[in-house]
Amino acid sequence: MAAVNPWIDAYRGRRVLVTGNTGFKGSWLSIWLHQLGAQVLGYSLDPPTSPALFAQAGVGQLVTQVRGDVRDLEQLTNVWSDFTPDVVFHLAAQSIVRTSYRLPVDTVSTNVLGTVMVMEAARLQRAPVALVLITSDKCYENREWERGYAEDDTLGGRDVYSGSKAAAEILIGSYRRSFFDASDRVPVASTRAGNVIGGGDWASDRIVPDIVRALQAGEPVRVRNPGAVRPWQHVLEPLSGYLQLGAALMARDRRGVESAFNFGPAPENVQSVGALVSRAVTRWGSGEWRDESEPGAPHEATLLRLDIARAGRMLGWRPRWNFEDAIANTIDWYKAVERGESGLEHCRSQIAAYEAHLCASGAR
Repeated sequence: MAAVNPWIDAYRGRRVLVTGNTGFKGSWLSIWLHQLGAQVLGYSLDPPTSPALFAQAGVGQLVTQVRGDVRDLEQLTNVWSDFTPDVVFHLAAQSIVRTSYRLPVDTVSTNVLGTVMVMEAARLQRAPVALVLITSDKCYENREWERGYAEDDTLGGRDVYSGSKAAAEILIGSYRRSFFDASDRVPVASTRAGNVIGGGDWASDRIVPDIVRALQAGEPVRVRNPGAVRPWQHVLEPLSGYLQLGAALMARDRRGVESAFNFGPAPENVQSVGALVSRAVTRWGSGEWRDESEPGAPHEATLLRLDIARAGRMLGWRPRWNFEDAIANTIDWYKAVERGESGLEHCRSQIAAYEAHLCASGAR
């Protein structure tokens, strides 16, 4: 019997607005929503990288696309009014820690003001809409704890990127209590995902694209912080959480899930950067990596773990792919596209494989 996606009834025929859909995660989410039968409108600037998954997978041919800055409230509200979405997934962001050291004002403007503009657009509309606002696991005040950070832990950030995500989370709570408290208004939830990997990520200063670029060029992979420990997960893991959360917010019992949610891997899959690079090189089939730590480099947290109990308890969500699965599917995508195969078809086949795994292991 073929696997049945648990959200098929939730999204088929629904109008879904995705901000930042020309980015890596936004492109994957747009493809998945299209497969679920949603009517998707993407609102985003041009793809942030070249190459970009958005172009490699032809996402612009699957969805209706509007080029726009999420900070432009007038354009955003006009697009919103015309489309009248049932649910909004807000992914538009400056998403690189090291970039925030070079572009602090742009990082704060995009991540904080952009999130406020999405909530303001929702506030100005008469029709109720569900909001899933994506921030980051970097929003926590990182104390290098062994235990995972839970949603009620202290927010903060030593670097500007982390601070911008913490500020966005605080404002999400403020808007919820100030404007969205009535039962017929806007249900709002935020998500804090772990370190995401997957095919089609071409960002600068991110480990998997750095690995792929080096291996494709026949050069050693230069690793600046191999001992750092991160909650690695394939991109489909948090996206499945976003979809589960969006479906819950659109349902009658939505008030119970208006909160913040961590989406991360099982504890045994929290691994070092060095472990990730070693396995990725092995999966590639050739190459080597070198420890090139930078003593004077901008600060990045060494240890980060997430407590995902709330997502399991309230949404019935849990990770389905382990560390090895995440790396294998990621590297296989890049190898396939390097051979000239279709990026879109490999996205679709991995989504199908993930859905089959999800259904086989049980989903609420």
